[in-house]
Amino acid sequence: MNDQFTEQFDGLIEKYTELLTGENDFELQEKVRYWALYSYIAKSMPALAKHWNTTYPEAKQDMIKLIQEIKKLNDDYREQKEKA
Repeated sequence: MNDQFTEQFDGLIEKYTELLTGENDFELQEKVRYWALYSYIAKSMPALAKHWNTTYPEAKQDMIKLIQEIKKLNDDYREQKEKA
């Protein structure tokens, strides 16, 4: 991959994070990357996700917390937009 693609894809993640949560700081962008990739893997290869979950139960718990955090941020952001 070239630098231009990386920069453009980073811009996509930045905007997606902003539209999803109302924020777009770097740490949150990284969380959204993990959330999006894990969600895709769980849907497209559920056996792999299940294997990973059983192999790394602590990481599974971290992923659950991350998913809950992203969901809460999204719900809060949507609620805030509705009130405006």
